[in-house]
Amino acid sequence: MLILMLRTLMVYLLILLAMRLMGKRQLGELQPAELVSTILISNLASISIESPELPLTASLVPVFLIVALELFLSGLCFCRPKAARLLFGSPVTVIRDGKICRETLRSLRFGTGDLLEALRGKDVFDPAQVSWAVVETNGSISICKTEDGDPFIPVIADGQLLKGALPLCRKDAQWLEFLLRKEKCTREQVLLLLVRAGGEYRLIPKENSPLPQKRIRGLWKGQK
Repeated sequence: MLILMLRTLMVYLLILLAMRLMGKRQLGELQPAELVSTILISNLASISIESPELPLTASLVPVFLIVALELFLSGLCFCRPKAARLLFGSPVTVIRDGKICRETLRSLRFGTGDLLEALRGKDVFDPAQVSWAVVETNGSISICKTEDGDPFIPVIADGQLLKGALPLCRKDAQWLEFLLRKEKCTREQVLLLLVRAGGEYRLIPKENSPLPQKRIRGLWKGQK
């Protein structure tokens, strides 16, 4: 019994260390790869506790191999945003200006009832009250209510133009090119660009991300 208690304590401390190494994202809503890692780690830990005849290394070596793979994938996704989109997908707009995007729901295999349930979880009972709703890569839904005004929509993140972002804020590639020329930077130099439909934007360059965010309205004569 004492040996079993000591093994359980050791496994608990080592798994706790492994989860700490994997980072704080494991404590929130999980991405698919992170969920798989967590399930595998829990199963391997239970084997080492329930089978005292097996050496600890038989379970703990695979645990830390999974942790190493998770850290490698996290680093790869941080350095290569395209790899992150390949592994985890991209956020998808499901409501725009109070109108449900039915084709998008169908592609997500997301029923209308599922959408309404997710909205009720955000204290919204009428889709017409929603200016913009997005299904995140972890399956959660984020919304901006109509009374909150035009939302800031991410257009560029880590130098990558986000798919479908410009039409959402009623802008086009010509407007974006003009804005970048005015700011004297290239798309690759932008850490984050948020844009409202009215023309207001917030641009944070990679080199000077701690600096105050810049705003301007009505930059391009041809904008709608």
